[in-house]
Amino acid sequence: MSQKDLLKSFRPNVGVALFNREGQVWLGRRVGDFADLGEEREQYRWQMPQGGIDPEEDIVAAAYRELKEETGIVSATLLCMTPGWLAYQFPSGYKKKNWKGQRQKWAAMLFTGAESEIDLEADDYQEFDDWRWGELEEAPGLIVPFKREVYKDLVRGFAPLRDFLRAQL
Repeated sequence: MSQKDLLKSFRPNVGVALFNREGQVWLGRRVGDFADLGEEREQYRWQMPQGGIDPEEDIVAAAYRELKEETGIVSATLLCMTPGWLAYQFPSGYKKKNWKGQRQKWAAMLFTGAESEIDLEADDYQEFDDWRWGELEEAPGLIVPFKREVYKDLVRGFAPLRDFLRAQL
């Protein structure tokens, strides 16, 4: 698929890999919404914050907005963004309007606040019902299968940054 086709048929989206000072990443358990995936529904509910980019919205602003809407977190510092788009296709039967999938930019951020700031009910629509800190490498095994390759790319791309954070302890 050409870059132009990707831009047209895949929903623009931003994700946030939020690290704590120990190099762990924030993982949220999604409110169940993958009923069409059968038995996998309960098994693969954990992911990092992500959401659509509004028309004309700055990508970094979208990352901070999504982080706040889904977690209540505002105390975070941007460390870096993925240089290109990462994309995944929706499985057959899983429809999000007329999109074939999502193309994502990912922000690596450092959490600078207190855990008491985390509020999963901060927005009108609750995305997650539980959260925890985890290892970056475990994230691909917790996400729904159709998003797994993007998460593997994130592990490869963000592991050196995580290692740098840990070296600062």
